[in-house]
Amino acid sequence: MKVYLISLGCAKNSVDSEKLLGVLQAFGVPVVHDIAEADIAIVNTCGFIQSAVEENVNVILDLESMKEKGLLKKIGVVGCLVNRYGDELKKELPTVDLWAKAEEWGNVAAFFGGSMTFEGKRGILQETRPWSRYLKVGEGCDTFCSYCTIPSIRGKARSIPLPELLQEAQSLVQNGAKELCLVGQDLTIYGRDLYGDDGLRTLLRALDAELPEEVWIRMLYLHPSRIDESFIDMVAENPRILSYLDIPIQHIDDEILHRMNRPDKEGHIRRIFAYARSVDPLFALRTTIITGFPGETERQFNKVLNFLEEAEIDRVGAFMYSPEEGTPAAQMEGQVDASVKNSRYDRLMTLQAEISLERQRLFLGRTLSILVDEISQDDGFAWGRSYRDAPEVDGLVGVAEGAGLTEGAFVEVLITDAEEHDLFAEISGN
Repeated sequence: MKVYLISLGCAKNSVDSEKLLGVLQAFGVPVVHDIAEADIAIVNTCGFIQSAVEENVNVILDLESMKEKGLLKKIGVVGCLVNRYGDELKKELPTVDLWAKAEEWGNVAAFFGGSMTFEGKRGILQETRPWSRYLKVGEGCDTFCSYCTIPSIRGKARSIPLPELLQEAQSLVQNGAKELCLVGQDLTIYGRDLYGDDGLRTLLRALDAELPEEVWIRMLYLHPSRIDESFIDMVAENPRILSYLDIPIQHIDDEILHRMNRPDKEGHIRRIFAYARSVDPLFALRTTIITGFPGETERQFNKVLNFLEEAEIDRVGAFMYSPEEGTPAAQMEGQVDASVKNSRYDRLMTLQAEISLERQRLFLGRTLSILVDEISQDDGFAWGRSYRDAPEVDGLVGVAEGAGLTEGAFVEVLITDAEEHDLFAEISGN
């Protein structure tokens, strides 16, 4: 029976979906890229916030409708939504044939008539570019931020042993990866359960030693409380580890951080961002901000705006606070009105647009190495990413007269124009 896989949610979920494809391949199950050709549709779900829950449930309902019309024989629901709402969903969605929590490969295998655990072989999603791959270093989280559902969905932090990660990294590179993006709920706690507090640095040193020189190593999701000056120095001094730090701070005010149950302090956050700027003015710095957290005052919000200007943050992902069922923050006093949350979000993004454009203009006349992602035959433009641009979340570099370039190859370009999110360039030497 032919299977069509729908992968929803974050990059970590994409890795799980590729592992699910590996399980299917191990059983010789054919995977198709058009749902019209499928007998079975499986959706790997996200249950992180309510908007994602609603989106995922709508996808499942669409699959149920297709099954009722005879367009599908069976449907499966796996992943985080099952972890969070499994019992409730099973009552509400009785026509679903396969239920499996995240990484319950045995349940999937049993559905197809066998038994197995995942053995490290990953497939590749149709939308995945083989030269840019995610390497998930662990699962779960035990920081227990007061607004976050991850520990209740995925459990406490569990690191993948270093030998397994090195083997997987080498396999990805052998299959064409030029960029490895390290992902986890929090990279800075990698290995703490296995090797002690120096686990992430140990992993980075091992990857540096084992992988070809041309492979980029990009880190995503670094908790600020466990970043210090020596770590920033290590990144800046190693040309293979991209000078790109994704450090979600969520807020800058000590009182709000305390209510968020985050161990950070304003002074530490300001210090590490300032240090990164002093080490390398062109360091790519990314963060995440929540607006309208319970109890947030106008004064506290203005401190966030001040920080963004002071730290000269290149990229910001902002979210309006969403009270999630089962989290302590949802029960806090001082819930902020939706209109205020929205206004603060708009003000933050307006300011950040100005900061981002100012940062982009620093690269005018400079040469950058980019990894080519896409070539447009219509206008002759090639689109790629520099060290500053993580896949799917950051901007792109558009290259004029790039039709002759190769997707998945590195090329040196000269930056000729800058916009808020994207840069524009010509091939260096033209």
